[in-house]
Amino acid sequence: MASFSGFIRKCPAGRLQRYFESREVSASNDFAWSSDGRGTELVRSIELLIAELPEKRQDATKAELDLLATLSDKVGLVAAEQVCTGEDINIEGLHGIQDILLFLAIEHPILINRIEVQASMSRRHGGQNWSTFQFENDGNAWTLEKETARAAFLVDTLAVLELPKHRKHVADWYETVRTHAVTGEETTFTHATIYVEERAESELGFGVSDTLERQIVAKVLEVGIACDPKSRLVEICARGGKKVRDQFSAVFSKNFAPNSKPPLEVPRRDVLLKLLKSEPDFEILPSDGIAHVEVSSLDFGDANGGVARFEKRGESETIYGFLDRRFGSASPLRASGWTILAATVRTILAAQEGKRRRTLTVTLRLPNTTTSPNTTESDRQFIFGLLERWGLLAPPFQDCDVLEAK
Repeated sequence: MASFSGFIRKCPAGRLQRYFESREVSASNDFAWSSDGRGTELVRSIELLIAELPEKRQDATKAELDLLATLSDKVGLVAAEQVCTGEDINIEGLHGIQDILLFLAIEHPILINRIEVQASMSRRHGGQNWSTFQFENDGNAWTLEKETARAAFLVDTLAVLELPKHRKHVADWYETVRTHAVTGEETTFTHATIYVEERAESELGFGVSDTLERQIVAKVLEVGIACDPKSRLVEICARGGKKVRDQFSAVFSKNFAPNSKPPLEVPRRDVLLKLLKSEPDFEILPSDGIAHVEVSSLDFGDANGGVARFEKRGESETIYGFLDRRFGSASPLRASGWTILAATVRTILAAQEGKRRRTLTVTLRLPNTTTSPNTTESDRQFIFGLLERWGLLAPPFQDCDVLEAK
């Protein structure tokens, strides 16, 4: 049975028919496209249709169906929604991720590549080959729309990859819209996926005479950039380790934010939010210069997909007091099944030595996202030290070559 059989079974009959018609796959007028009660039979019937194509078209059709099948999960659905919203393509009314992917493959095939990139970045978010950088909110606008800046960025990318300029390369620029699961707030991200012809490799393959021949195959290297000019965040997904991603960050800063200070990498540290289930007693030392610390927002999620967000308003009561007064034992802090997904902590620094009173804000989001805009490097180190002291941030990962077992 084909690897895309599960995908085929879940596709709406009408859309499935139009997809194969768009790929010039012939079927009889009485061909049954519905999978109701005959999923296995439908898949085998489609395999027979594909088998009638020339061999190269068979391979191309199966490869495309395999790709669509890999994208037909929750991550792929979110990626499709983000890409389609950014392109102002309405997918409301379509019946599930399978229907959406077939629709796009027919009407907007280039978006399938972008969805694949989005899904890949989502799966790698916070993991290997991924880094995020925070620019200071200094009021200097980025030059993302400037064609000369984009061209220079592409040239500098080749230099980071240590590839000669004659290598084939192209950058796909587009926008996506991410919707906050709790607040519904929409954030527009600008993306660049850079495709570069990497060094060719020698591989064995069958030649025209059905004999094995040594063939030179050109590989394609991908580098993904996603940035939010509003929050001044840049995400970079690329192979090569931290050093390479730091270089891409410097290239981005040089070409798109030349008047700003270099960005700071946001550490990937697990956040520990269970401690906020009850009102915390933040340990404050006299040397900290802190006047007050408060939890100003809490985001909750339950096992059934329900979400809720609460924000502190006014100074008369804490967010914990409000939830207890308003919901009592039904509060998501006390009722079973609710998990804290994110929290915002505000640290108010007392005025001292001619410096005005100011507030340092950090948002913690599971599993490992920390956002603290409008802060200097010293502020960030101060905040992270406090979060560690309060048990809200896991210790940094320590690299080691040998583990001693006792």
